[in-house]
Amino acid sequence: MKKLSFFLFVFLFGIALTGFSQNAPASTPATATTSPEFFAGKWDIVIVGTPNGDAKMTAELVRKEGKLSGKLKPVGDAAADPINIDKIEEEATKITLYFTAQGYDLNLPLDKVDDDNLKGSLMGMFDTTAKRVKEQK
Repeated sequence: MKKLSFFLFVFLFGIALTGFSQNAPASTPATATTSPEFFAGKWDIVIVGTPNGDAKMTAELVRKEGKLSGKLKPVGDAAADPINIDKIEEEATKITLYFTAQGYDLNLPLDKVDDDNLKGSLMGMFDTTAKRVKEQK
């Protein structure tokens, strides 16, 4: 029930914020290109400032037949089911994840900061960071 309330709040707040926005969001120009495999892998995602505190998830992105796909797994709730990522849009230095959580369509655009970090905002409202999970040898 807590998650339903959170995603309902995020969804409705995003609609309200987008509807009342008078300025188009500024886009960061792509300064460099990334390799086709840059976004593939495991990422720790933190969504800051949600009504229920900071939300943490792990994204596992894999490339199959040239397209990225994956799942989001909530951190700290072993009983939570993974969330399928419905669509992924890739640009030179940006990725946008589209997924449905508890019946609401959400988007998470993330821009490349450096080789191991991304930043963006969930539905344009909550600051989000992602850090690459490095495999231990």
